[in-house]
Amino acid sequence: MNTVKTLFSATALAAALMALPATAQDDVITVASTTSTENSGLFDHLLPLFEEETGIEVRVIAQGTGQALETGRRGDADVVFVHAKPAEEKFVADGYGVARVEVMYNDFIIVGPAKDPADIAGGADAVDAFTSIAETESAFASRGDESGTNKKERAIWEEAGIEPSGSWYRELGQGMGPTLNTAAQMPAYSLADRGTWISFENRGDLEILVEGDNRLFNQYGVILVDPERHENVNAEDGQAFIDWLVSDVGQQAIADYKLGGEQLFMPNAK
Repeated sequence: MNTVKTLFSATALAAALMALPATAQDDVITVASTTSTENSGLFDHLLPLFEEETGIEVRVIAQGTGQALETGRRGDADVVFVHAKPAEEKFVADGYGVARVEVMYNDFIIVGPAKDPADIAGGADAVDAFTSIAETESAFASRGDESGTNKKERAIWEEAGIEPSGSWYRELGQGMGPTLNTAAQMPAYSLADRGTWISFENRGDLEILVEGDNRLFNQYGVILVDPERHENVNAEDGQAFIDWLVSDVGQQAIADYKLGGEQLFMPNAK
């Protein structure tokens, strides 16, 4: 008798859950984003504000930009929030995204050991710095993960006319935080986004050695995954998230996020 009651209760519960209004399940979106927005703590600051205002829950998949865009291509995210403009534009042109919207920016920096064996400290030319690192075969830790940071690093090597290889160059296939951890332990040079660097505590002997090159500009964009390609995309709530990010409230929230008095991202919605 107890077994019958248990089965009946389970069936009744399942039926009740299925009868819930669709909006109770729809008020959730998945955002595929970069490890820098996650590691920097930006989402911990932004999402509670957005969720309180709209009632929409945001679930974040933190990946390199290349992986995040692939997640969007599969329809496993409603929104992608990344930082590699050419790849983002191709994502939209190929019909996977509705439109690319610029949200915020910061910059990349070249960090390395205080002893600076490649003698690049104080420079403002990323190509010259990479050239010196390669010529001296000084240890370099690369994310090697198709992220926006990795794409920027490769672009600098290409401009320098260098194909990095050998024991001095280590491709890790990891996010920004783990890559900085490895660079601190080796120690080694690395290209990092400023947001993650500011929030990174395990710096060891690492210092910012090169910054200020226009090549190191780091723009972030947000894209709604095209619901015409993937009907499961929660387009209404995904667009609400994008609209909030570029609104005066969202832009101010981005500007307000600071650590130790330092601003990690600059709003510039377009």
